Amino acid sequence: MPPGDDPDLDLRRVAIERVRELAQRHDGLVPVGVLREGFAFAGTRVSYGSFYSGIFRPRQMRGPAALAVVTTPPKDRRDAPYDDGFDQATQTFTYHYRTAQQPTPQAAMAAEADNRALRAAHRLLVPLVYFHGIAPGQYTPLAPMFVVADDPVARVVRMQAALPVADLGAGGLVSDEPMRRYATREALVRLHQHRFRVDVLRAYARRCAVCSLREAALLQAAHIIEDRDPHGGAAVVNGIALCAIHHLAYDRNLMGIDPDGVVHIAHRLREEQDGPMLKTGLQSFHGAGLLQPRRRDERPDPERLEVRFERFRRAL
Repeated sequence: MPPGDDPDLDLRRVAIERVRELAQRHDGLVPVGVLREGFAFAGTRVSYGSFYSGIFRPRQMRGPAALAVVTTPPKDRRDAPYDDGFDQATQTFTYHYRTAQQPTPQAAMAAEADNRALRAAHRLLVPLVYFHGIAPGQYTPLAPMFVVADDPVARVVRMQAALPVADLGAGGLVSDEPMRRYATREALVRLHQHRFRVDVLRAYARRCAVCSLREAALLQAAHIIEDRDPHGGAAVVNGIALCAIHHLAYDRNLMGIDPDGVVHIAHRLREEQDGPMLKTGLQSFHGAGLLQPRRRDERPDPERLEVRFERFRRAL
């Protein structure tokens, strides 16, 4: 089969459309139980895989190429090694061939069958779904992805994000390299931010560090220093779990947090009289101490707090 001649293109389109819907519904972090329900195609239920094996080609497919690849979530509390799976020079995600988990001929044959499906995705330039594990039982789907390079000596492939409209047509991968590099970089940023949110909320026991609110739908991971700043980054020590109102107040310099973890409310807000929300939601927390993570190595970095608090003071 020549590149772009994929008998499973319609199935791939449905799979990608469905997984993008799920990502939007779950704010980019989809529970594995939802993903295991698969998707409907031509009157049958098609699986995205078991999420135990990294490369998956469902039985309904007629062509040889895989539909999905999986990177499992990190198993400890340390910051995930994002860049281990991303090559800065080529702006591509790197993905290793599957290795047999047991020293048996059957295990070796199964691993190589999966690797053939992965390599076929490169040879035929077909779109894939990349499920990137953020936390146990939670995945961020990236789609469509294309395998743009295959290194059988290093046993690794390289993948780029593509455009969900232009690159899912009969013509295959038609977007230009700069556009795909941009889309891939944006996909990496999304992974960073999802992992950052999961780690920060876990560190703060899933409660607002100012008011102790535990409603998950209203909790956010605030950056002390913006991610785009060289001194920022998606590290737990550069984050604070805040509810939506306190996050917005912090971002707008209506609330500051000093290096000792003391909350400060802007003077003009402390002087206003504007109903119970202002009084109980903001004014009452002036001078309060920030709720800190139990682990000392996950508490806010005092130097970053000082830099950010100075911006708050200048804004007064």
